[in-house]
Amino acid sequence: MRLGIFGGTFNPVHSGHLRTAEEARYKLRLDKVIFVPSGNPPLKERDAVAASHRYAMATLAAASNKDFIVSDFEAVKRGKSYTVDTLQMLRKRYHGDELYFILGSDAFLDMPKWREPERLTGMTDFIIVGRPGFSFDAIADSPYIVSVKSHEGASVQPDLGDCTCCSLVSGRSAFLVPVTQMDISSTCIRRLVEEKRSIKYLLPASVERYIKKHNLYR
Repeated sequence: MRLGIFGGTFNPVHSGHLRTAEEARYKLRLDKVIFVPSGNPPLKERDAVAASHRYAMATLAAASNKDFIVSDFEAVKRGKSYTVDTLQMLRKRYHGDELYFILGSDAFLDMPKWREPERLTGMTDFIIVGRPGFSFDAIADSPYIVSVKSHEGASVQPDLGDCTCCSLVSGRSAFLVPVTQMDISSTCIRRLVEEKRSIKYLLPASVERYIKKHNLYR
């Protein structure tokens, strides 16, 4: 199978995350997208709620899409969570499947700060999605990008013509995938909750109910 790995704090997960995952799945012909809520990342948000809550919210959000899976690998892992370790585990668990790591353009540019980035870029192909305020033009400045190439000869032929394939230093590929820009952020949602304002339609109703039930972000 062709599996997309979508990691993040998901604090909380919202409609922008879900739409990004769905468009990446459709455009790159993925069979499933696996959400991996972070456990204890080294660059953790100061106001992130417990990993168990973020995993539960991601599970509720993904329930409406049969092509979405949620992994608790990082949520239950003790100690710091590093993407390179998570991908190593997923490669073993899904041995024989094709893995594609989904992340935003801003996160990809920040990758030199991650643990073992050179090793990480050689472990899987990447799906780099657009983010509000970030241009794909900046991706060329990444030390891990060798060149931009056409779709011809690529291992994946995207369904839509707006995807671009890049070669990585590791020999892997990175697909630049424009997605619908929904200017929704977890930070904004947390602020609205704190201010006792409505968050309806910014995230699934099930997640909204969970936040209220457990009195999160107050």
